[in-house]
Amino acid sequence: VQLQASGGGLVQAGGSLRLACAASGRTFSTVAMGWFRQAPGKEREFVSGITWSGGSTYYADSVKGRFTISRDNAKATVTLQMNSLKPEDTAVYYCAADRFSLRRSVVTSHREYFYWGQGTLVTVSS
Repeated sequence: VQLQASGGGLVQAGGSLRLACAASGRTFSTVAMGWFRQAPGKEREFVSGITWSGGSTYYADSVKGRFTISRDNAKATVTLQMNSLKPEDTAVYYCAADRFSLRRSVVTSHREYFYWGQGTLVTVSS
């Protein structure tokens, strides 16, 4: 699976952005997808994930209620709608694909994700 993330940019606090991740490869529809982020000087952290079917989603506490993940297996895309953005959301955001197919639940460890996109920068000004 090859992944291409897009949609980052500069936004004021309280604003919204929509990140998209386009995938190529026949296995996309069978793997869970996740979004991670990495701020300067910090470790990469899990943001949100969605199972292969789209039936289950999971969010980090820091973004719960503000971010929404979704996927379209027919178009091989996964999106992250980010609302009510805060300066602490500033980071490079990465989409990633689970290393195992047909997992029933979302995993939050970056070690469980084998394929990674190149990252897209989100900057939230105060």
